Amino acid sequence: MNSRPFLSIVIPVFNEYSNIDRLLRCLSENVGSLNVSFEVILVDDGSTDDTWGLIKKLGKEYKFLNGFKLARNFGHQHALLAGLSMAKGQAIISMDGDLQHPPSLIKDLLHEHKEGALIVNTQRDDIEVSPVFKRYTSSLFYRVFSFFTDVEMNHGTSDFRLLDRKVLDELLKLKDVDLFLRGAVEWLGYKSTTIPYKAEKRFSGDSKYTLMKMINFAKGSIISFSTKPLIIGIGLGVITSLLAFFELIYVLIQTFRGEVVPGWASTVGIISFLFGILFIILGIIGAYIARIHISLQNRPRYLIQDDTES
Repeated sequence: MNSRPFLSIVIPVFNEYSNIDRLLRCLSENVGSLNVSFEVILVDDGSTDDTWGLIKKLGKEYKFLNGFKLARNFGHQHALLAGLSMAKGQAIISMDGDLQHPPSLIKDLLHEHKEGALIVNTQRDDIEVSPVFKRYTSSLFYRVFSFFTDVEMNHGTSDFRLLDRKVLDELLKLKDVDLFLRGAVEWLGYKSTTIPYKAEKRFSGDSKYTLMKMINFAKGSIISFSTKPLIIGIGLGVITSLLAFFELIYVLIQTFRGEVVPGWASTVGIISFLFGILFIILGIIGAYIARIHISLQNRPRYLIQDDTES
């Protein structure tokens, strides 16, 4: 294999011991027949099972395999970023390690790249393999993300895509604290196309994305790409201030008339509402300040502990 392969396939993995062997065999079968030089980069994101031990073992069997172990669990996006930073190819494909992203689609991604697309996205049809709740919340996230960020993203978008080397070089220049790669790729604006596909069932194991992880992922993605929540906070502040002002005018008018202002319950309710809005705005501001704090610490986004060549 050439020192600089044409194709790099980057796959972050976390506790995927039961999938790794099957994954590499499928990649070997599907990519090995395409007559292109390639490498597969597996990034172990701090697995607690023997995923890394298996990667090191298979690294001796599959000459195209390069493995890297992160010092701890840095999260899917950071593990993916680590793999992309190590990729040497002219075309770089990122995908998951659970075989829901079919390796058979790689030839179609390469075909679109050959036709001139610098970014080849995929759009997932997972109606047969994903529960209704996950499909609904995923669709809701992309609608909310597109609204807040003005970066259009379609339902079914994932990190299964091909990037040209030119695009990847520009992507790696971004210094976001918590880089949301799907949004960042769309934000770059290079010529792209999209290939639909049917998602496969996980070959083995369960999804590592819990509900809390998905919520944190969504929150970080929106804050990373948009200041609209702050603008909305200003709007809420103005509206609630006007409501309070009109309430004060009403109280003064009633007082000058010599009438007692009725409705302690309504007064307490309005005060509670105003304080609720205030705390929401403070929470939004706090989230942005927290990101500034993390950015100023200037900590690395990932740390590599081991690799298959050592």
